[in-house]
Amino acid sequence: MALSSDIPKGHRVAPLLYEAFRTTGIHGRADMPEDRPPQGVEAGSLEHILFLTLTVAIDYQRDAHALWESARRTYEDPETWYLFNPAALHETPYSKIVSDLHKHGLSKKSQQDAFIWRTVALSFYKKWNGDPRNFLADCGYDGPTILRRLKEDQHLGDGRPYTDFPFLRGDKIGPLWLRMLRDNAGIDTIQNLESVPIPVDIHIARASLCLGVVHGKYEGRLEDLFADVRRAWAESVKGYSVDGRPMIALDVDEPLWHLSKFGCGRRNPETGVCPLRGTCELGVFCVDGRVSINGQTVALDTPAGR
Repeated sequence: MALSSDIPKGHRVAPLLYEAFRTTGIHGRADMPEDRPPQGVEAGSLEHILFLTLTVAIDYQRDAHALWESARRTYEDPETWYLFNPAALHETPYSKIVSDLHKHGLSKKSQQDAFIWRTVALSFYKKWNGDPRNFLADCGYDGPTILRRLKEDQHLGDGRPYTDFPFLRGDKIGPLWLRMLRDNAGIDTIQNLESVPIPVDIHIARASLCLGVVHGKYEGRLEDLFADVRRAWAESVKGYSVDGRPMIALDVDEPLWHLSKFGCGRRNPETGVCPLRGTCELGVFCVDGRVSINGQTVALDTPAGR
């Protein structure tokens, strides 16, 4: 493995990503799949926070648009609305939870999704009165503390310890949850978000590699590049201000996701030719070379430059 990070390039790209997404959009899009609350749900309400929290907890190996649309349909159905109410879940047989998570396609992996969903909801119900904000307050609204507690907090079951927050505690989903609480639920009291890493998934990784912010020669597990991507963007945003505060890595999460999903994903993985380079907001920064992602593996051979 011979990887390098082009921080000066990342520093040029970061503000352009941020401004493009909030003005013209990236590839004409300036919204995220999770942006629209269910019908009748007020943004920032407890109901909205629970909707975001439980849905993002099963946001793994899923098409984001399909996931969040299924979540809205599930919430808006009077027969399945209870799935977003921790107190109601506590009183519901597990088999019914499994079945009802399937009704509108919210669950794709029956047992695993139901276990995650019920465990996260009941952890908030039993320990935090059904309100994730009580957990945030107990963490002092400190971003790094919240991420640590998501990983460490446990409860006993069948005489052995279980994590309180399966999958919500993950390296991708934990930071993603904090960004959604800030950007979608309007919780502006979470501190030290500059120490919260960008939530890297296949899209954030692909965009970072195609831009050449992380470049070089590598073949192996895609996940093994994630730490390099996190470090690169943590450094690249330094020195900028947005909305009267310092820019942080979470600020480029959404534009990078759009850049990959609607742009870099169409690039030829072997030749590096992208049919959208001429119209892409960041096309001038796109590097030549091989960026081949196949499932959970990647083959990379890109130069510095551009």
